[in-house]
Amino acid sequence: MAEQIETGCCPKFDPEPWEDKVFEWKDKRFVKDKVFTFFYMPVNFGNVITKLIGKVIKANASMPDSLGLSDHTSKWNMDIYVAVDREIPNAENVTISGKFYCKVYEGPFKDTGKWCKDYERTIKEKGFELKKMYMWYTTCPKCAKVYGNNYVAIIGEIE
Repeated sequence: MAEQIETGCCPKFDPEPWEDKVFEWKDKRFVKDKVFTFFYMPVNFGNVITKLIGKVIKANASMPDSLGLSDHTSKWNMDIYVAVDREIPNAENVTISGKFYCKVYEGPFKDTGKWCKDYERTIKEKGFELKKMYMWYTTCPKCAKVYGNNYVAIIGEIE
């Protein structure tokens, strides 16, 4: 097992438990917030995620798997969902349920369009119907550079 580099920021992501996996969530807890985007590029992501994580820490809660889902709702907005183990005061608490398929990609963010096309093709090949797609940017760009990998997982709700 490779030594994990601790950056003091993002934990190192292990793609193995997520790659090519189907799983079910029943009322999985998240806190939700909005990120302003400019033609899909996040503008205030760092501030929003820092604020959310601060609320989680203040509540003495944990963030299972450091899971954070991004839902690009328009060119101007992205909803972010951070997994938590309990309700968080002064935050928008939501639950997500359903059957999901995850595929992990690695590389520069400019490849996101290619990844999405590959993901949609893979979903069809597996006989699933895609209901909703989330992006999981597993580390910030600075930590990705330190770790040497920029992993992005696509997690889609399927039928």
